[in-house]
Amino acid sequence: MPDPLELNRSQKPPGKTPPTPGGAGPQGTSSGPYGVGLLTWAIFLLLALWNLWSYMPRETRQANLPYSVFIQQLSAGNVTRVSLVGSRISGEFARAIEWPAAHASPATRAHPQANEPAPANAPLAPAQSAPAQAARPATPGARAPQAPTLARYTRFRTTYPSVVGDADLMPLLRSHHVTIEVSAPTEPWFAIALTDGMPVLLMVALLVWMGRQAKKSQSGLFGVGRNRARRYSADSPKVKFADVAGADEAKQDLAEVVDFLRKPDKYLRIGAHIPRGVLLVGPPGTGKTLLARAVAGEAGAPFFHISGSEFVEMFVGVGASRVRDLFEQAKAAQPAIVFVDELDAVGRRRGAGMGAVNDEREQTLNQLLVEMDGFDERQQVILLAATNRPDVLDPALLRPGRFDRQVVVPLPDWRGREGILRIHTRHLRLAADVNLERIARTATGLSGADLANLCNEAALGAARENRTEVAMQDFDAAWDKIVLGAPRANMLTPRDRRVVAYHEGGHAVVAWLTPAADPVRKVTIVPRGRALGVTEQLPTEERYNMSRSDLLARLDVMLAGRESEALVIGETTTGAENDLVQATRLARRMIARWAWASSARSPSMIRRSSRSWATR
Repeated sequence: MPDPLELNRSQKPPGKTPPTPGGAGPQGTSSGPYGVGLLTWAIFLLLALWNLWSYMPRETRQANLPYSVFIQQLSAGNVTRVSLVGSRISGEFARAIEWPAAHASPATRAHPQANEPAPANAPLAPAQSAPAQAARPATPGARAPQAPTLARYTRFRTTYPSVVGDADLMPLLRSHHVTIEVSAPTEPWFAIALTDGMPVLLMVALLVWMGRQAKKSQSGLFGVGRNRARRYSADSPKVKFADVAGADEAKQDLAEVVDFLRKPDKYLRIGAHIPRGVLLVGPPGTGKTLLARAVAGEAGAPFFHISGSEFVEMFVGVGASRVRDLFEQAKAAQPAIVFVDELDAVGRRRGAGMGAVNDEREQTLNQLLVEMDGFDERQQVILLAATNRPDVLDPALLRPGRFDRQVVVPLPDWRGREGILRIHTRHLRLAADVNLERIARTATGLSGADLANLCNEAALGAARENRTEVAMQDFDAAWDKIVLGAPRANMLTPRDRRVVAYHEGGHAVVAWLTPAADPVRKVTIVPRGRALGVTEQLPTEERYNMSRSDLLARLDVMLAGRESEALVIGETTTGAENDLVQATRLARRMIARWAWASSARSPSMIRRSSRSWATR
C-alpha cells in the first residue's frame, strides 16, 4: 500500500514550488518590503545593536559613598587615585572596605554598622559618622532594623558638592599624594546615539528611498506599453437604456449587442455572427458614450473605456503595444465591451498625413486592424467606437468584418428632447408653471449635452435668487444665457444705442412682415456675449428641407439691419459685419451647392468640383 504522504506529494501540480515557511521563493531567498534581502536586514540590525551596546554604560563594582565618608577615607590615607569628571568623583582605595551592597535600602546604606562592630581592616568605618544612632535605644513596639548585606569594595564613587564647593579638597589630595585625573564630562549615551547615529539612519533611509524611486521609474519605463483603459466592473454605477432618451433607433440597433452578450448560444447555435465592431456616428453631445455605457449596463459585462488619443505616443510601437494589451485584458474578462472614444484620433486614413508610413499613428492603426481581424467567432468581446468625423476614417477600418455596423446618433427631435429634459429634471424641484414640452419644442437643434446644461443653468439661477423651486422664468433666463450670451454692463453712448436700436428694429420689422421668415421671439439692445444687440428668431416646427424662398427670407432679415441704418441714420456702421458674413456664407452655398442662380452650372459639375483634398 503506498504511503499517503508520498501519494499527496506526487499529486502536486508541476511547475509550482511550495513556499517555504519563511516566505522564501523557489530559490530559498526572500526580499524585504523594499527589495532588500533578509540577510542584509539581519546584518544591518546586528550592526545597529552592537553600535548601541558600545555606547551604553557598563556597570563596575564601586561603592556609592557619601561625600563625608569619602573625606574621612581620604584623611585616613585610604585613597590612592581619584578621577574628577565634572561633579562626579571616582577612585580607588588602598585597602578594601566593607560597604552595603547596591540593593540595600538607603537608610541601611547610610548606617551600615548599626547592629555590628566595625571591621578590623577599616580604621575609619562608615558607622563612625553616626555614633549617636548606634547607641540610640530602641523604641518599644518598633520593628528592629535588618542587618545590612555587606560587600568588599576597592573602588568608590561620590558627588562633589558643586553648589557650596570645598576649597580644602585639592590641598588634602596633594597632601596625601593621591594621583589626580581630571577629564571633561561626556554626553549621555542616548545623546551620542542621536547625534552620531541619526545621520547614519537618515543616510540609510535616503538610500532606501532612492532605491524605491529607481524601482518605480524602471517599472514605469517598462510599463509604458500598457494600456490606460478605465474598467467599469459590475460593482460600478450602471447606466441603463432607460437613462438614455432621444436615440430610440440607436437603442434598437444596440439591443442585439446586449442580447448577444446575455445569450451568445442563441446566435451561435444557428450559425449567426454578431457584429464584431459597432461604430457610433453623430454630432458632439448626442450621447454616444452614454449609449456605450448603457450597453454594458444592460448586458452586465465589464466595460473598458479608452480614448483614441491615449494610444498615440512619441515612441513608435507604444500605441501598438497598448492595443495588444487592451485586447488581451478584454479577452481575459469576456464577455466584455471595449469602447474607444474619438476613434478618428487613431483611425484616420493612412497616407493622408505628412509623416512617413512607419509613424506611430499608422502602426497603432495597423495593430488595431489585426486585432479586430483576429477575433475568434466564439469570443464574446465587442468593440464599440464613437466619432463625429466618419469621413476621415480609414476604409479598411469600416469594411465588414471589423466595424460591421454603423449606428447613427442624430440630434433629437422635440419628443426626444422632452425625454432628455425629463431625465435631467427628475432630481430638480420644478415649479408648477414649468412646461417641458414647450421648452423641447423651442429648443431646436440642441443636443442632449446642451439640454443638460440648460437644466443645470436654470437650477443655478433659481439658487442664485434664493428660490426653493425652479420656475419657467429660470429656464427662459438660462436659454438666453446659452443662446444669446450673458448680459454685459457696457455703457453705450446715446448715439450707439440709437444705432443699435434701429439696426435690431430693421431685423425685427422685416422678419415680422416676411411670410417665409421665422417668427421673432426676442429683440434686445442690451449687449450680450459679443453682440451689442440681438434679434432672436425661433421656428414654429422642425424643418428638414428648406426651399429657395425660405433662404431668401433669411437673407432679407440678415441684410435688413444694415439697410435700416442707411435709411434712418444716413450711413452704415461696422455693426453689420456679422450679418454680412452669414449672408455671404449662405449665398455662396445657395449658388455653389444648390444651384439657385440663373448662370450656375449643373449640380453634378458643382458636386465634382467641391470635393476637398482630404476625401480624394
